[in-house]
Amino acid sequence: MRENVIRKMEQLPPDYPEDLLASIREVFSQSEKTIVVLDDDPTGTQTSSGVTVLTSWRVALITEELKKKPSILFILTNSRSLPEREAVHITREIGKNVNQAATDSGREIVVISRSDSTLRGHFPAEVDAIAETLGMKDAVIVFIPAFLEGGRLTIGDVHYLLENQQLIPVSETPFARDVVFGYQNSNLKQWVEEKTGGRIRASDVNALSIEDIRLGGPSAVSAKLKACPAGAVCVVNAASYRDLEVVVMGLLLAEESGQKFLYRSSATLVPIRAGLESGQRFTPDKAQVASAHGSLVVVGSHVPKTTSQLTWLLEKVPCQSIEVNVAELLAAAETETQSQTIRQQTDQWLAAGTNVVIYTSRRLEVGVDSESSLAINAAVSGFLVSLVQGLTVRPKFLLAKGGITASDLASKGLSAETALVLGAVIPGVPVWQLDAKSKFPGLTYVVFPGNVGDQTSLETVCRTLEP
Repeated sequence: MRENVIRKMEQLPPDYPEDLLASIREVFSQSEKTIVVLDDDPTGTQTSSGVTVLTSWRVALITEELKKKPSILFILTNSRSLPEREAVHITREIGKNVNQAATDSGREIVVISRSDSTLRGHFPAEVDAIAETLGMKDAVIVFIPAFLEGGRLTIGDVHYLLENQQLIPVSETPFARDVVFGYQNSNLKQWVEEKTGGRIRASDVNALSIEDIRLGGPSAVSAKLKACPAGAVCVVNAASYRDLEVVVMGLLLAEESGQKFLYRSSATLVPIRAGLESGQRFTPDKAQVASAHGSLVVVGSHVPKTTSQLTWLLEKVPCQSIEVNVAELLAAAETETQSQTIRQQTDQWLAAGTNVVIYTSRRLEVGVDSESSLAINAAVSGFLVSLVQGLTVRPKFLLAKGGITASDLASKGLSAETALVLGAVIPGVPVWQLDAKSKFPGLTYVVFPGNVGDQTSLETVCRTLEP
């Protein structure tokens, strides 16, 4: 049932009175640990700045980064684009490599499995794989999908999307009808039962309520966490940054007594777990965007929010656009000729200083099951990758719309192995600077999630990045 957000908030206790971020930062810095975020698509960096993202998980590369003693290190798995068995295989491989790198670097780690705030992703399979490879099968799984920057709140164990002052249960949104990761329940306890196929009953799922957090504070949170059975799932309610500060302090207190935790969360938790403010706002002076060339926007996401933003962009911003017809692409005997034609046209426009938008047709093409639907996604993404791989003209900046699109274009299309997160250009939309060995060294790269922003947000970002 939809509820008015103001009315709902008035029914809750006031925030916990003490600002805990500095205390969290002190405890975390003394621990000499690095938070390693296994990110199932690149949008998890949307609340961070000044941190490194790896698109490769070679032991030597991870070890090199851990020796720098960062507070946070992201490893992009892109596992949301894969069938579950492949996602599990990659997660196990990364888990083993991270474990080895931690040993080789002498750096202790905390692992966060970052996933979608609208509940799409391989749960519980990925968390189980991490627990197995890190020897943490008895760890309590702390589930925190609240993403405050994007209006995702959890209240009364129900996960909501905030839109136009209305709290909408996520099961009533288009995200719940995802052909691969769809679901029926907004109540997170029931969602866990649904996603585990009944292996974990809703009645066995633990929860930290808003009342526990705001009235009891860190000590009450710690006590409830320590009471969780080994291997249990604990869902966390949160409607403010202060709520998450209290939860993190409670987690730190519980860890001091020997309790182990694995995190499945949205992006909001990541900086708070290290006692850091949410990422700094990006401004164009932080990046290499001064160029006579045009900019390039590549839109792969097909959710309704993206389609609305794309339509608005094409109406409001001077640009040349190319639609990639997905049905024709899938039916074609070969696609190289089409790819070459689009690349050549795009290069000409970019060199002339014209902004270019390449987007997939808006009709969603689905398979007979989740795996065949993922295969279609992979084929489309592969075509977009081929377009970017073949470009010869460096764009002013490149904006990728959709998590899977952004991941594949960065790692495969642009051959970036590392990137520096510069901050968010608008809430929830991170900007990266690609490494010196990438196709276009130092390129400003915008990771725009499919499910973030309002109708005008894509236009706003593009105009902000124009010098």
